[in-house]
Amino acid sequence: MLSQTEHSIVAQVRAARTDPAAADALVAQYMGFIRSETYKFTHSAPEAGHEDELSIAMMAFYEAALAYDKGRGSFLGYAARAIRNRLIDYYRAESRHRGALSLSAPGDGEDGRMLLETLPDTQDQLAQYEVRVASQSEITEFGRQLGEQFAISFSDVADNCPRQERTLAACRRVLDHARANPALLDRLAQTGRLPIGELAAGSGVDKKTIERHRKYLVAVLLAFTNGYEIIRGHLCQMVALKEGVRE
Repeated sequence: MLSQTEHSIVAQVRAARTDPAAADALVAQYMGFIRSETYKFTHSAPEAGHEDELSIAMMAFYEAALAYDKGRGSFLGYAARAIRNRLIDYYRAESRHRGALSLSAPGDGEDGRMLLETLPDTQDQLAQYEVRVASQSEITEFGRQLGEQFAISFSDVADNCPRQERTLAACRRVLDHARANPALLDRLAQTGRLPIGELAAGSGVDKKTIERHRKYLVAVLLAFTNGYEIIRGHLCQMVALKEGVRE
């Protein structure tokens, strides 16, 4: 179960529903993501004769912010689908008006797929670019929150990372206990303090171990508050890999 804590992107999305200035700021912050989604669909730079598509993608992103709730999954994934659907609708409308072949026109097969979906998959690099854009934005925000709220830098986290498997396993128990008790994650995000006593009592890990690796644990636990989907996904993969190797 994920924490109820609202990370910055989720809070920005909610603010955008009632505050036009917040909506403008959200769109501006994620223009790289919006451009990459447009590029992925049009196969060329949004500014190279595809200004209309970029405008449509921006509007779709904005509308996604208005309609989003946590039950729809990650916001960026939801926004990406909204952008693609709006661009498909646009191409369909254009093809009707112009009588021209559209990427959203039906293909030759009987499976009902659009022409776009029958083209060879050459989008790996574009998909990777999209992930890099989203990851960069998320990492930037993650670093900002670590620095402003906890006075911790990425180098502090690296230096404070457990070196021994036994200590790393202890830190995993702390994380497991915090994830099973979202109120602890809420308290961390709200107060800027690691609830060492509760974490020690619930995980069975000695307080001194938690204190010794406080900066590392703050970063890991913060990643599991709501909003840091990409960072959290990488951490889950790393844990699963290590557990698989140990088995």
